[in-house]
Amino acid sequence: MAQDEDKSNLYKLKPLIDRMPAVKKPDGHVHFRRKMFWLILILITYFVMTNVTVYGLDPERSLDLFEQFRAIFAGEMGSIVHLGIMPIVNASIIMQLFQGAEIVNLDMKDPEDKAVFQNTQKFLVIIMLLIQAIPQVYGYLVPAESFVSVLGGYFSGHGLLMARALIILQIFIGGYFIFLMDEVVSKWGIGSGISLFIVAGVGQGIFTGLFNWQPAPGMAEDVPAGTIPRIIHTVRTHSAAEIAGGGLESLLIQPPNPVMGLIFTIIILLIVAYIQGSRIELPLAHGRARGARGRYPIKLIYASVIPIILAHALLANINLFSMLFYTNPTFQNFPLLGGQSWLGVFQEGTTEPISGAVWYISSPDGLQGWLLPLISERYEYLLSPEGVDWKHSKISIIGRVIGHVAFMAVMCVLFSKFWVKTTNMDAESVADQIQESGMQIPGFRRDPRVLRRVLKRYIPTVTTFSGLFIGLVGAASDLLGSVGGATGISLFLAVSILTQLYEQIGKEQMMEMHPALRDFFGEQ
Repeated sequence: MAQDEDKSNLYKLKPLIDRMPAVKKPDGHVHFRRKMFWLILILITYFVMTNVTVYGLDPERSLDLFEQFRAIFAGEMGSIVHLGIMPIVNASIIMQLFQGAEIVNLDMKDPEDKAVFQNTQKFLVIIMLLIQAIPQVYGYLVPAESFVSVLGGYFSGHGLLMARALIILQIFIGGYFIFLMDEVVSKWGIGSGISLFIVAGVGQGIFTGLFNWQPAPGMAEDVPAGTIPRIIHTVRTHSAAEIAGGGLESLLIQPPNPVMGLIFTIIILLIVAYIQGSRIELPLAHGRARGARGRYPIKLIYASVIPIILAHALLANINLFSMLFYTNPTFQNFPLLGGQSWLGVFQEGTTEPISGAVWYISSPDGLQGWLLPLISERYEYLLSPEGVDWKHSKISIIGRVIGHVAFMAVMCVLFSKFWVKTTNMDAESVADQIQESGMQIPGFRRDPRVLRRVLKRYIPTVTTFSGLFIGLVGAASDLLGSVGGATGISLFLAVSILTQLYEQIGKEQMMEMHPALRDFFGEQ
């Protein structure tokens, strides 16, 4: 009985969460070719779903609340995967915070506790799907008038209510499919579906930013939006004097997709690719098989890229709810927060803050958001959404840069610590894994306590440093900017994910050739 009393309160949800739909885990080892098949199939399915529009939605009157975060959270405005991976990430944030703050009493080394943790997170995904879909449909995703009138004829004048309900249902189903596809990749493929969808979205954005021949918004009708077509168009239609007189400046720094964005994109790609290879390697030797040696790599980015995804998701949610409190009639009457300019000021028809606390921690989104206005007053218009006249002092701009960098650094450190603890990557868990594999550190007794002491010299320090490092590098890449609407952080994520995927594919191929390695890597 005492043992039952020590159980977490989350066990009360067990009868419900154990019956939730889930992707079945494979009974044994999944062949490498089959994993690649599922990986490619899910990727194709994702691209197809981004092109399936929500039936009954009026895209011209609707507003995308996640517009500035699309490159990171995947999905597509107005499609059935409108929410992208946001509900999954938000559910993960809540569970990470609860576990890190020890609000839930779960031991992640206990398989039963870990299963409860994961199933509760799945249940939270469903709740987050509704929490994020309903406010958007009731405030910013507008049903088409023809759709409302048709439904009104069937449901006695309740056409608007039914139209909103059907749009919510479509978005909910699409969001849940994204969640199930993430599970398929995690159990039957390689890596995670979340990472795959981020790379797909970023890659699509970069390709469009480089090669889009469509006219650029806010520019002459015949000027292409893509970097490369824009360069070709400028060279063909302008004289050398015109290019020197202002055309070159326009190409280099004027959005969308300036040449400087392309240059910074390449720089970010190279830096992140180099960072991914940095690691500390602890020598290991097999306790029984003489001559069998190996190394345990402790990467510089030890907590992977998940903390920066969680930090950016937190920022997106702060931006979303600040906008709701300021612009939504229902939220405007909320005590202390409703309609308060100190929290965030938003103009009608825009999703970016132009003032308030949220503005100071939001991403400047490239050089045009901070450096150009600091250099010259004629670039001040770049600080506010189109059609909004709002002035910012140079001190405010500098404060915004410092605020965004500080926010990302602190949040990434916190989420790194939580993530390492909940995924059994802390010193105690790693020591147990090495011990169970039969390996030991040469020159030390084969004792898990000794292993823990050695690993505690490295893992906690590397965890904190890696969180701080990815937060600073991610924020710095946001300050530099990129092409195709892919933010600096999304580029950082994409390169990191691709590097890890390459390593995982190499590990899978190695395990296919040497099945004995599966025990060491914890594979079936």
